[in-house]
Amino acid sequence: MVQEEVNAKTVALSVKGIKITGRLLAKAMQEFLKQARKSKSSPPVKHGNQSIRTLTKQGASLSSIEVTGDNIGSFRKTARKYNVDFALKKDSSQTPPRWIVFFKAKDVDALTAAFNEYSKAALVKKKKPSMLKKLQKYKERSKELAAPVKNRSRGEREK
Repeated sequence: MVQEEVNAKTVALSVKGIKITGRLLAKAMQEFLKQARKSKSSPPVKHGNQSIRTLTKQGASLSSIEVTGDNIGSFRKTARKYNVDFALKKDSSQTPPRWIVFFKAKDVDALTAAFNEYSKAALVKKKKPSMLKKLQKYKERSKELAAPVKNRSRGEREK
């Protein structure tokens, strides 16, 4: 029984050379193993944002969702977090332009979770005023509160 397992795992390796050393044999075995790993491994599967063509080549059935929004590109960060394979396609024929998100059918649950998180983040960002608007508001307040500056040339105050 043990002998059968050993026989099944035997590998034939032929090396031509004048003087075969242990190092040469080890190097030949390493090269053989490297080639064996290359032949067994399939090309790496791409994840995250990709083209529609690449997504269809992966063999899974595709689903799509129509989304409107100007900053749908920032959705990529959230989708990457949930490891969703997707493709974005912009349809400019309508005003405002709409986005179609293609994704693998098996990623439906992950995609809905990613969309929920993205929409929550977008709402929070919309409610929060921008720093430039805050700065402008404080500039106006400081002008109202500041005392008039003396004009040094005439010794008078400016209004």
